Amino acid sequence: MNLILEGTDRVPFFTDMRATLHALGISASAFDWYLSDIETNYYGEDFSPRDQWITGIELRRLLECNEIQFIWAVFSAVPVGHRHTVLAAPYIEGNPDFWTGSEVRPQLQGAVFEIACWDSSATILVGLPEAAQKRFLAAFPETDSLQNAVLRRVG
Repeated sequence: MNLILEGTDRVPFFTDMRATLHALGISASAFDWYLSDIETNYYGEDFSPRDQWITGIELRRLLECNEIQFIWAVFSAVPVGHRHTVLAAPYIEGNPDFWTGSEVRPQLQGAVFEIACWDSSATILVGLPEAAQKRFLAAFPETDSLQNAVLRRVG
């Protein structure tokens, strides 16, 4: 099941990846990450908003040391050491696949799961392990399935 968190006052802003990973019980350093389709409020010497591979340790440091809002972005988690050439970067802005009502899968080949930041108003979680889903739902009970959210929009 894919999840979406939106319309809540339990987060200071969408999408705070530090809070998201904490709620999932996932350590950033447990994966390598491909970041794509990025728009953020943060541009520093340690981060550029271009499509890129980043180690989990680098992501953890970035999130620990900075207050970053990801307005648009896709974070694709892959097992450490399993990076490959990206032929088509995952994207969220303008991607109709999220809103069809069908079960979405991670866009990046080899990704275990992905976290998509939707226009400063939602966090979409795709392909999460069941334990991470349960932790996130416990932390944010107002989270809904992406399919239910789509049905509400069209119905």
